[in-house]
Amino acid sequence: MKLCDFMVTEAIVPSLQSTVRDGAIRELVESLVRSGRLPSARTEEIIEKLVERENQGSTGIGKGIAVPHIKHACVKDIVGTIGCSREGIDFSALDQAPVYSILLLLSPPDDPDRHLEAMESLFAHLQRDRFRKFLRQSETKEAVADLLQEADDANQESGL
Repeated sequence: MKLCDFMVTEAIVPSLQSTVRDGAIRELVESLVRSGRLPSARTEEIIEKLVERENQGSTGIGKGIAVPHIKHACVKDIVGTIGCSREGIDFSALDQAPVYSILLLLSPPDDPDRHLEAMESLFAHLQRDRFRKFLRQSETKEAVADLLQEADDANQESGL
């Protein structure tokens, strides 16, 4: 699955205002709502479920990355977005380091295979030092969107 198949580029937040985990999650969910990809009436419920998921176990995977994700009944198709923090945010990551790139993923509960496919796609890219480095250096929505497209193109060329 390509990143551009589910990442909503118009919802990318290249410079998160919040310096705390829950605030950053709120910014990303609200950005997806503004893009028309989530129902505004369910904003608080989605944020609450994401925070609840984080409280069960951090999605801060280390190396400056967090991947908050849930399955939710109001989500009709897999959607995701990216937020970047210049200062870093405490996500209680595995390596205890601050998080600079947050990749939020929301999936419908009735399609677990596509959820796993999207997660696998994200993690395949996040394992690459170059991808993480360029993501952290991206300062605009367009730069992040271009990085996603380049990553998809590179995977297609390599047959992945």
